[in-house]
Amino acid sequence: MSKPPRICSCSRVVEYGVICECQRALTRERNARHDARRPSARVRGYNHEWRKARTEYLTMHPHCRECSTHGITRIASVVDHNVPHRGDKRLFWHRANWQPLCAPCHNSIKQRQERAL
Repeated sequence: MSKPPRICSCSRVVEYGVICECQRALTRERNARHDARRPSARVRGYNHEWRKARTEYLTMHPHCRECSTHGITRIASVVDHNVPHRGDKRLFWHRANWQPLCAPCHNSIKQRQERAL
């Protein structure tokens, strides 16, 4: 038995589990505003030196930490900072603050956790 459709804030009827196009547009606009204010990746420290350290770390820690807590083995592709560094170079380079994650975990679970802080 499927769940019933819902009514979006724009008054459109939307199937259960589907995001209305107006909500997608709002999300794109919000993300564009955020990206316009955010410094570039290079300015935030993600440069050649970081890429080299990231590759080295992922070689030593090849599996996603979040997936492994659920008994799943998935290759990590992102080095995530456990505690967001917010520009603090000492925290940025502190390897005990790093964790290997796969892209799906980094882009969903970890981002949701950080937004809740």
